Amino acid sequence: MHMLYDSESFAVVRMQANAVAEGDAAPVTPMLERNGFEIVDKRSGKEVYLDGSWAEFFQQQITAWQHTTPTQEEVEDTLGQYAELAQNPVLMH
Repeated sequence: MHMLYDSESFAVVRMQANAVAEGDAAPVTPMLERNGFEIVDKRSGKEVYLDGSWAEFFQQQITAWQHTTPTQEEVEDTLGQYAELAQNPVLMH
């Protein structure tokens, strides 16, 4: 799990399938079937998990941001569009 972005409005975490815990030699039990991204909308208290083609598309967006260095407003506008998909309430973070 890697925190990619954290602001007053959003948090974005990259989740890795079969990630090795620090100090472990190999994954003990697979926690996730596929890599993905969790986007938490702190304003609404909801989160969305992107995997599969959604995660691939979001990864392309992150790669583009690395080349264009967007403003915080541009990042937050994009995350807000994904947050519209959020249905799951954040129970513990």
